[in-house]
Amino acid sequence: MSVRQWLGKFGQMTGQGGSASNPGSGQQPITSSAPPRPVAGVASGSNMRAAVAFAANLSFNHIAKRYGDYTALADISLDIAAGEVVCLLGPSGCGKTTLLRLASGIDRPSAGEVILNGRVVAGPDAFVPPEKRNVGLMFQDFALFPHLTILQNVSFGLRALDKDVAQREAYAALARVGLESYADVYPHVLSGGQQQRVALARAMAPRPSVILMDEPFSGLDVQLRETIRSETLALLRETRSTCLLVTHDPDEAMQLGDRVAVMRNGYVVQAGDAQTLYHNPADLFVARLFSQINEIASTVKGGAIDTPFGRYPAPGHNDGDEVVLCIRQRAVRINTPEDGNSAVAGRVLTAQFLGDLVLLGIGIDGLGQPITSLVRGDRAPSVGDYVQITVDPAGIMIFQE
Repeated sequence: MSVRQWLGKFGQMTGQGGSASNPGSGQQPITSSAPPRPVAGVASGSNMRAAVAFAANLSFNHIAKRYGDYTALADISLDIAAGEVVCLLGPSGCGKTTLLRLASGIDRPSAGEVILNGRVVAGPDAFVPPEKRNVGLMFQDFALFPHLTILQNVSFGLRALDKDVAQREAYAALARVGLESYADVYPHVLSGGQQQRVALARAMAPRPSVILMDEPFSGLDVQLRETIRSETLALLRETRSTCLLVTHDPDEAMQLGDRVAVMRNGYVVQAGDAQTLYHNPADLFVARLFSQINEIASTVKGGAIDTPFGRYPAPGHNDGDEVVLCIRQRAVRINTPEDGNSAVAGRVLTAQFLGDLVLLGIGIDGLGQPITSLVRGDRAPSVGDYVQITVDPAGIMIFQE
């Protein structure tokens, strides 16, 4: 099923509370009590707050998805609590969007179950179509209909309601994202950030119990992306919606997610909160995602690794194991007097200005590669300077090669 086909199904959704055919039950019914729509171009003079939706639990139970001989997902199990924001993080082709498509009903799993609020909506013996799942889907390209006004785009998922009620609800959704004055214009008039807000309003208008977002901020410039992220997170918190968001940006995942599920080659390799993933990555792949690190190929001897700047224990590794010693850039400290004679001499080979910070490349005798250090700009030495460095043991990680 294509995105446009899914939107056609989405337009059949009632936007009302749960029923026997709607697994996202318990939602507040939409009534005609919404504020009447003001005349276009006239400010409403009110700060609307988003209507609260009753969030649903979303679970994937041993999910697999195959396309012929290609396995896109392999044995995925993941539970998302009601009201939780979970980010799927990983490189292109790792299966993030495929999992989102299974949750929405665009695709069916090859094995396993998708469970929404305790009900199997996709599995060997069950399949609930997208329009019956009470989920909202926000696409990477926004997927706005160019021939419809902004108000008509937002009310697209409310077509089962009376026209007046649907328009009032759609207008209220636009007001929540600050675009009520654009109700009667067409998408081409809006900037990328405004179109993103419209797509969010359309996804939220039926008050879904689960919101699914496929890299919704990737097409925005950096400054606008930060603003829209914050606004989107505030709206999700306000509506208490369950959200599954796909991203390839670790900073975005840490900013938005209550938890982050890291994916690689069709598997979830680690899931947890941002602090856990940063401080205790499961493997080198996860460490690279969340940290700027130096990587030094090493061999375990006597239960430890010897380096020019110290000897570090290697618990869990056997003598002779080929490992990678990882040192966070921020753990490489320049000119630390309190460390006294433990400092190691080095020479600054490169210095890359990054605004408030400078990335240094430092050559050290006995090390076959420069070691990088991220330091404050006002304390950064110049290229050619000789420096003394120490390494904070808390910034050391060791992984199997």
